Amino acid sequence: MTRGGPPGDRRVEILKSAAAAFRRRGYHGASVDEIASALAMTKGNLYYYFRNKEDILFACHEYSLDIVLTLLEDVQAEALPPDARLRKVIVGFVHLILDELEGTALTLNPDSLSTPLLEQVIAKRDEVDRHLRTMIEDGIAAGVFAPGDVKMIGFAIMGAINWISKWFNADGPMTSAQIADAFADYLVGRLKPAAA
Repeated sequence: MTRGGPPGDRRVEILKSAAAAFRRRGYHGASVDEIASALAMTKGNLYYYFRNKEDILFACHEYSLDIVLTLLEDVQAEALPPDARLRKVIVGFVHLILDELEGTALTLNPDSLSTPLLEQVIAKRDEVDRHLRTMIEDGIAAGVFAPGDVKMIGFAIMGAINWISKWFNADGPMTSAQIADAFADYLVGRLKPAAA
């Protein structure tokens, strides 16, 4: 369940169709007709759920960011060591990228949104960044992670995970679960202090 509550199955289906269309053709190239027809809906039916294409793009971002924020808050509340918490978050992020919204709206460019909506997306992205940095800082303070530039470490982790949607092939040799474990092993492992 996301922070704002579940958005409803039909709305999520629309968001998945829209996210796939936006990734294939870009926000400006994808039409509302294309999004609706992929779901055997009319454009009029789609407008029952969303006001316009911008509303759909914004909802894609909100849906994905709420899932990430819920994941971060839930993991931070668990009594786990810092490396186990970060690992759990990375696995969750990878599953979001590969298994939610056909690669997730987190990788869609929000610059097509009007300023008020863009500011809301940026505020939530900043909140995600703060949570992730806190986890990294906790690991450094506990001596579990080597000292480093927390901002750059966070960017490296999110950049690596977000790029998965560019190369992942559902018909490839690895499942999303295997990729999630491999990324978590590598990214968390690289933060540990070098053996003496």
